[in-house]
Amino acid sequence: MPHFEGDIDKAAMEESSSPQSSSSVVHDLEPGPAASCPPALTAHGLPNLNEMFDNDDGQFEFGELTEEEIQAATSVPEFAQSVNIPPPSAIHSSGQHTTPELMEIFYQRLFPFKDLFQWLNHFPSPTPSFTNREIAFTLQNDVYLRYQSFPTYDAMKKEVIRLNPSRFEVGPVYSANPRDRKIVRKAAFRPLEKELVFDIDMTDYDEIRTCCSGTKVCSKCWNFITVAIKVLDVALRDDFGFKHILWVFSGRRGAHAWVCDRRARELDDAKRRAVASYLEIVKGGAQTTKKVNLKRPLHPLVTRSLNILRDSFSSAILVDQDPWRAPEQEDKLLKLLPDKVLNQELKKTWEALPDQSSTSKWAYIDSLAKQGVSKSLDAKELMEGKQDVVLEYLYPRLDAEVSKHLNHLLKSPFCIHPGTGRVCVPINSARPETFDPMDVPTVSQLIDEIDEYDATHKANESSEKLADYEKTSLKPYVEYFHRFVSDLMKEELKEKRHRDQENGESLNF
Repeated sequence: MPHFEGDIDKAAMEESSSPQSSSSVVHDLEPGPAASCPPALTAHGLPNLNEMFDNDDGQFEFGELTEEEIQAATSVPEFAQSVNIPPPSAIHSSGQHTTPELMEIFYQRLFPFKDLFQWLNHFPSPTPSFTNREIAFTLQNDVYLRYQSFPTYDAMKKEVIRLNPSRFEVGPVYSANPRDRKIVRKAAFRPLEKELVFDIDMTDYDEIRTCCSGTKVCSKCWNFITVAIKVLDVALRDDFGFKHILWVFSGRRGAHAWVCDRRARELDDAKRRAVASYLEIVKGGAQTTKKVNLKRPLHPLVTRSLNILRDSFSSAILVDQDPWRAPEQEDKLLKLLPDKVLNQELKKTWEALPDQSSTSKWAYIDSLAKQGVSKSLDAKELMEGKQDVVLEYLYPRLDAEVSKHLNHLLKSPFCIHPGTGRVCVPINSARPETFDPMDVPTVSQLIDEIDEYDATHKANESSEKLADYEKTSLKPYVEYFHRFVSDLMKEELKEKRHRDQENGESLNF
């Protein structure tokens, strides 16, 4: 049994924005007995990747598999078997969002460990992309455990079930096993690769949104996240050529993007800073009057983004948020417009017609401008000023520091948010407007759904056995993640074969 070592690293904890407990210290953990895992199953007699993962003695390489075998191995299984543990009905949440008992059932019966392993590893059998990958756990007592790593898929699954963390985070792939960092030369232990990540959090929109505040979120303010996904996803694909971009709900009021292409994973800190700076347009804190300051003519990124934002500005900002209805709020808009005389006339008009909506006040800008109330007005500057307003209120607000550093840790997909009990599920970036954070299942809801399904189908013993996630509303999210991971693995296989062919031709030459 391998020895897993965990440290409390204060600076690293602050960097990863994970909960910590000042009174809790963990130095070393020795894995205990893990819960039993279901036997590997096959559909129609085809290869099953679980068998490959659990075979530590005979390691498989992608090159040994045919395209048909890979397709079969990475397809969604038609049959599966549940873990043999007490029924979910034995656990009650007592009104809490999560409990250790609920989390234990979730990890044993619902968490997609196989797909998570494939996602981090990129191949069926363990590679350094997985074995040298840092995993950090937040335990139920808020102890934060860093520098965990695992030799196999099975070892990771057993240890997660044993520790039963409230959440866990994914870090970089290191040049050496993170467990050995204290016995290797300091210069020999460094981060080599990690997915390029982005974090969009509603906190950064608090000065704009009027529908909610604090930790609350509704469909109106969720539009900020929807628009951010649309803008950033197309920029990452069109401007950088990335293809494998996974968007994940944070569990409460935000979203994370994981860019998983090999080119993205291998970016160093300087290149990550360059990508983040390229995408960052809204800059400055709450005390900054004007957060968008662009040179003209506009960069194609900005022009394309404006075309996306215009479709949502009227509904998401003017109607849903109505940010300038109150007199003290309308001053924020006037400070962003370039002509002082026009601003004075707008102020007079709005005072004479109190309680005007933001839609009405926005329309008055063009109306008074056309009336010629300001002889010094430059129509082009006014147009540019209005463009800046649209960008300031609706362009994605990035937590750029998350993207700039290779060693940053980010919460794993399919973790449970402790404050809401909701699962951190993937978001379909092709249709982000269809995602509703209020519809995302909670851990207690999922366990109730298993109970309900089992009770309904108990009489029919001959019915097809399903994996527990297939009995719940988590099913479409797991299957979306599975397809994403399968596509990523297939591309990695093609690249590997291409490299092997090039190396073979070089040797033959």
